[in-house]
Amino acid sequence: MMGGMLTIYNDQHAQHQGKVEMFRGELVPCFEVPARVDHVKHELERRGLGPLQAPDAFDEALLARVHAPRYLDFIAHAWDEWVALDPSNASRDALPSYWPTRGMRTDVLPRSFPARMGLFSFDAGTPLMAGSWAAARHGAACAWTAAQRVVAGQRAAFALTRPPGHHAGADFFGGYCFVNNAAVAAQALRDAGVERVAVLDVDYHHGNGTQAIFYERSDVHFASLHGDPLTDYPYYLGHADERGAGAGLGFNHNLPLARGTDFAAWRAALKTALDGVAAVRAGALVVSLGVDTFEGDPVAGFRLKSDDYLRMGEDLARAGLPTVFVFEGGYAVAEVGVNAVNVLQGFEQQAAG
Repeated sequence: MMGGMLTIYNDQHAQHQGKVEMFRGELVPCFEVPARVDHVKHELERRGLGPLQAPDAFDEALLARVHAPRYLDFIAHAWDEWVALDPSNASRDALPSYWPTRGMRTDVLPRSFPARMGLFSFDAGTPLMAGSWAAARHGAACAWTAAQRVVAGQRAAFALTRPPGHHAGADFFGGYCFVNNAAVAAQALRDAGVERVAVLDVDYHHGNGTQAIFYERSDVHFASLHGDPLTDYPYYLGHADERGAGAGLGFNHNLPLARGTDFAAWRAALKTALDGVAAVRAGALVVSLGVDTFEGDPVAGFRLKSDDYLRMGEDLARAGLPTVFVFEGGYAVAEVGVNAVNVLQGFEQQAAG
């Protein structure tokens, strides 16, 4: 197994740059901004932590292995439809404003663009603009390429991309996410012959999309440490009693934690999650790497400090698995680079030791 941390970088991420999002009842400047990735890239380069590479050519048909074709078709053409509705829409982001709820039909695709946008989303905090699809598609290529490198023998690879992915389900966007990069990586590992893949989500917010995609599957084990959905977004998924269904029963492991959780308690939960990964005999690991667990994050509630991310990386490396890291959340923008790269450095130093 080859050592060293390789980063697959999405150089098209800044095409997705939202103006405003709906946050707790008002339109506010977006928390999810290009500077998040820029800080991580700068820190990787400053520390000389492995090369940055562009993603390989990517067959978009692979996206249909984790997302519904009618959803992909909608996202790919949504901006053009939005502008076709009214040419003045070109100057503003598209946000959904209607959603089908219990008892309403989702099998019939409305002709109305706003109705379809609501059908394929779950919040009004995820603006869509001209470059959203290009950025998300290229991000999926990064996740896929990182998985290919790991299959080829690299101990670890990092998909550095935005928009993030773990809130995107098979047929919906939300939580700043359009394409589920962690799911793409996990499916790529499965397609390459890894018998069982574990996805470990360490973002502050529950990876509801990833859970939903794999909930009835036993070949991908999903584990998540996150803010309790009783108090924290995405609210309607992430409880401890969600253990999978059908063939997937026992392969979904949620560890919700209270606001104010410090690193000692968080690390104990991480050990529990990693013990579960070992118990299912996973052959590879995908880490949804969100660093919004940081004490200074504006939309979260844990109390991790920058040095704690080095320890996190060490603990992840001790699992001894080929590992794909996929960048997710983290909104204390100035510290995002240090925190994310600390995880990678801790992992690399432990793996080399």
